Amino acid sequence: MTQTKSFLLPDLGEGLPDATIVEWYVKEGDTIRLDDNLVSMETAKAVVDVPSPVSGKVLKLAGAAGDIITTGAMLAQFELDPSQPQRAEGQDTGHHHGAPAPAKGVGAPDPAPDDRVVASTEGGAIERGSGEPPEEKSAPGGERADNGTVVGAMQASDAVHAEAAVSVGGIKAMPAVRAMARKLKLDLSQVRGTGADGVVTMADVKRAAADGPSPTPARPATPSSAQRAGRQDDPQVRAATAPAPAGRAPTQRTPLSASGKPMRTQPPSVAATGQPEQLKGVRRNMARVMADAHAKVVPTTLVDDADIQAWQPGNDMTVRLIRAICTAAAAVPALNAWFDGDNLSRTLHPQVDIGIAVDTAEGLFVPALRNADLLDAAGIRDGINRLRAQVQDRSIPASELSGYTISLSNFGMFAGRYATPVVVPPCVAIVGAGRGRHEMVPVVGGFEPRRILPLSLTFDHRACTGGEAARFLKAMLDDLALSN
Repeated sequence: MTQTKSFLLPDLGEGLPDATIVEWYVKEGDTIRLDDNLVSMETAKAVVDVPSPVSGKVLKLAGAAGDIITTGAMLAQFELDPSQPQRAEGQDTGHHHGAPAPAKGVGAPDPAPDDRVVASTEGGAIERGSGEPPEEKSAPGGERADNGTVVGAMQASDAVHAEAAVSVGGIKAMPAVRAMARKLKLDLSQVRGTGADGVVTMADVKRAAADGPSPTPARPATPSSAQRAGRQDDPQVRAATAPAPAGRAPTQRTPLSASGKPMRTQPPSVAATGQPEQLKGVRRNMARVMADAHAKVVPTTLVDDADIQAWQPGNDMTVRLIRAICTAAAAVPALNAWFDGDNLSRTLHPQVDIGIAVDTAEGLFVPALRNADLLDAAGIRDGINRLRAQVQDRSIPASELSGYTISLSNFGMFAGRYATPVVVPPCVAIVGAGRGRHEMVPVVGGFEPRRILPLSLTFDHRACTGGEAARFLKAMLDDLALSN
């Protein structure tokens, strides 16, 4: 008698309610061995391979590329092969639905292959010999005090997921590379791999996208002359087919149905401008997190201008902002904290782990710069560059996207002076830096031109007072006024 087994989508160690199918490595009817790659899934943090939990024949696959699967729902169904190795019942697969494994302790080796030691239970690391590590940020016994955030309150895990280049159709590439090629509409068979053993790298895909021509999207069929003539009196048709104004490029408009609603002109699996699309991955999680933050936080925003006229050439704007936050956190610890609204308790942190907002095409990432208060200017810049590079190629570990104690959004690098940045629980505060400008400032005897940097500080008024927030902002202004 044959035995069948349904494989449910595991939690993937990130506490997310769902994941998106990127690519199946098998099809229904294929045979697969235990621990061979079954499917590539995209979550809010990474693209990871999910291995097969059994050896046998694939009977059913749940969905196609682009479909969203809920955690705990059936992912695949197998007919077990008793002649092949199988995993014993209860054997660890590396994915968990229960509590996370015990956190790493202070001083434990950092999983990265470098000369560093773990400086916190959230996986932060500092160079050996760079000073005493900060105190533990979690509760006694090594339990995680809070699971932190990506762009919000999502659980973190200490499970390590290793990704390897997988050969599909004779083409070797990492899952994240395949996902990027799919987004860029590139055929990987046309991309020359420069990695070891001919592996196609992320750089190869981006280079091919920059060099090659963009694919031409399918255009809907042109109606016949009789059809056009029969619809000339329809004002919606006239509006949709009217010639573009002089000097403006014509745009293709979506035809309207008789009810005035846009009609789909392509299959549902094809992305079409003007049509609803399901949020996936990072954007899907961001939507959940922002709604949760809006429901839980009592936000209040203070704004002021920092006078940075005294800055010497070569000052790094982001580095100076991070230094000012660390200085203010030492002066007013109430904003470098976590707040538990359910138990009405707060945790003041002795170290400063800054979440730095990184905008990408996929959505907002907030990696954590650990122990920023222990780093010099060069260390801060190196840390920022490393985090941004890892975010861009989707190689950043999940542990680096959680557990920060305060946030920074340097939106002024694009546009805008002041804002009301969103405080994401359990954090208490976020600093926003606007676009710098020159302004005439009154001084004794007249006016002088000054370089001005606008700041916005949003804080959770449940966790700290307006006076504490004002003193925190004042400490930042004083530090930013220094020449270096």
